[in-house]
Amino acid sequence: MTSIPLEVPTVRAERHPTREGRRYLVRTFGCQMNEHDSERISGMLESDGMVRADGVDDADVVVINTCCVRENADNRLYGNLGQLKPVKDARPGMRIMVGGCLAQKDRDLVQQKAPWVDVVFGTHNLSRALALLDYAEEWGPITEIHDETASIDSIPSTLPVRREVDHSAWVTIMIGCDNACTFCIVPQVRGREISRRPGDVIREVTRLAGDGVSEVTLLGQNVNSYGRDLGIDGRRRPVFAELLRRVGEIEGIRRIRYTSPHPKDIKEDVALAMAETEAVCEHLHFPLQSGSARILRAMQRGYTPERFLEKLRMVEGIVPGLATSTDIIVGFPGETEADFQGTLKVVEAARFDGAFMFVYSPRPGTRAADMDDRVDPEVIKERFGRLAGLQQQITLDKNRALIGSTVEVLVEGPSRKDPAVVTTRTRTNKVLHLSGPHPPGEYLMAVVEAAAPSHLMGRLA
Repeated sequence: MTSIPLEVPTVRAERHPTREGRRYLVRTFGCQMNEHDSERISGMLESDGMVRADGVDDADVVVINTCCVRENADNRLYGNLGQLKPVKDARPGMRIMVGGCLAQKDRDLVQQKAPWVDVVFGTHNLSRALALLDYAEEWGPITEIHDETASIDSIPSTLPVRREVDHSAWVTIMIGCDNACTFCIVPQVRGREISRRPGDVIREVTRLAGDGVSEVTLLGQNVNSYGRDLGIDGRRRPVFAELLRRVGEIEGIRRIRYTSPHPKDIKEDVALAMAETEAVCEHLHFPLQSGSARILRAMQRGYTPERFLEKLRMVEGIVPGLATSTDIIVGFPGETEADFQGTLKVVEAARFDGAFMFVYSPRPGTRAADMDDRVDPEVIKERFGRLAGLQQQITLDKNRALIGSTVEVLVEGPSRKDPAVVTTRTRTNKVLHLSGPHPPGEYLMAVVEAAAPSHLMGRLA
């Protein structure tokens, strides 16, 4: 593969002459940031005259947008690429593109393991996807990864977008991360923190509201730091609370969510903005990672279990009816049974409404990957089972406590298992199944009639 000459234009004045009506497929691995990037990739391909394919067999261009936070993301990528090779062998005109975090980190490895890939592009090259595809079709396989620090132009807010739903949208408010968690590869692949100007964010949300969007999710690796790099009012201070209030003033926006905050950085001003801004939903994702002070120090998380709970209680005391979720890693290097008991203790005290639980996965390039004292996989498996069982019971108890209550829900679409039922979501981010039909984007009031660990069931109020 070669590197594309930087003078190749990023934006064309007209569509590519041979791409009209061709079919594309985008597959996404990873977080909401990856999903949002994939919407931009789809939007660019459709702006070039392409249409969405039903599957791999009828796709002319396949884009895999990757994550590299956990090991199974690597396995999924190369598994998918392996499945695509015989398809491309039978159809030489197919083009395969690999983008995202794993492409940024492992450009040479992707090239080595899957030489049938046509384009490899990094997290800061999203806007050049079409130019890269043009180049590959004319000259052959190509890779473009920018290692230098990203700029405000790296935030693809002005690119075309193809959203999956009409009523809800993601809005990137910042990229990158300045934290140094020893298990996390994100700073290496996403770069330093860069915030968008508040006015740019407000204009984007206003435009979305004009298009019929009523729910937005503000995205950043650490939204609590938003604006610190902008020097607003001549001071290096976060202004996320002010942004929440301003977005909440936009006509047509009924729900505001955000992800993710960092426990060490969240302050009372954000909690007050949540409580005092009607559109901001009563849900907080608050990543714990571990309940052991020793492991948290090894992770470089910047808080103790006690401080984590203090921050959580602060927000709960200010925001009525707050629901919480968290992230927890099991089996970080050196984790003892005493450390794990600390995690169970914090989970019991916090009583999260839900949790995303992960087995520790060493990522090459992180400091934790070089740490000794790995935990035995069988021990990790047993601990994971205990943690999952505890959290499942807490979630079920909290969901059962809602039976008989009336809640506002937003219809997301038909249930995958039963087309006579629609999937809806409460302001507290709980899934509620309701007899249909009801169109996506409709707001309803529902009475909770039954509860399971993963969802609620109800009827129209």
